[in-house]
Amino acid sequence: MAAIDMAIKPGSKEPQAVPLTLEGAAILHQMMRLKWTAWRKLARAEQDRLLGEAAEALGPWENDARSAIYSLLGHKGDLLLVHFRNSFEELNAAELRLNQLPIAEFLELAGSYLSVVELGLYDSSVKLYREMEEKGIAPHSTEWNHAVEELRTRQGEAMRPRLFPKIPGSRFVSFYPMDRRRGEEKNWYTLPIQERQRQMEEHGKIGRRYAGQVQQIISGSIGFDDWEWGVDLFADDPLVFKKLIYEMRFDEVSAVYALFGAFYLGIRCPVTKLGELLAGSTTS
Repeated sequence: MAAIDMAIKPGSKEPQAVPLTLEGAAILHQMMRLKWTAWRKLARAEQDRLLGEAAEALGPWENDARSAIYSLLGHKGDLLLVHFRNSFEELNAAELRLNQLPIAEFLELAGSYLSVVELGLYDSSVKLYREMEEKGIAPHSTEWNHAVEELRTRQGEAMRPRLFPKIPGSRFVSFYPMDRRRGEEKNWYTLPIQERQRQMEEHGKIGRRYAGQVQQIISGSIGFDDWEWGVDLFADDPLVFKKLIYEMRFDEVSAVYALFGAFYLGIRCPVTKLGELLAGSTTS
């Protein structure tokens, strides 16, 4: 069923087109704290048993690049678990499976974030809406809905690898949620779609300059979590996160309309190295 894609601009009776989006993989971030005191009291043999069971469950997911473990820096948690799945049902099954592991007794959830991979179709939306208007095709009509679904299907097939990505094998991850400003003076959602398209095009140029250094995965979370989007950045050099995000702060769409949540920085930890990490050693 087509979701169309019209909103009413405050103070105006004219409809304003909402950009189409494509949705893909469901994503869950889990920020965990280890109950260090209880963990240290366990005999080494018991620790090894729990770690072995965790590796047995997580290993296949890790090998398929569907789940990954990171050692979190700072006070926000000890571990970050990231899961990519094809549906929310699969994501829920993974979450429930983890809760059944004996090692879960020594982990406390410090936070989580739920979202779905999202690709915005600003350029295609503006072009399609203009064509429909020129042809005199009414929004929400059968012909309109058919054109929208045809566009979504065509773009979805072309972009499937981006909609259902594997978790990159990069050494570092930076995750943060964000919103577009909806205040009384500055409101992203009341800008004309052509203006939002222009700003997003300029915004995207900055990210493309970092191609090969960082991989970015944007996920939508409106209706799923407390912010509107989640952003994952993957790189082997963590300083690239600072440079990219700092440069983007000077871009109009970020400088004027962006609000950011908490940032999480993690270092990749293979599940086979989790015992070393919990023994106080860094992993490589």
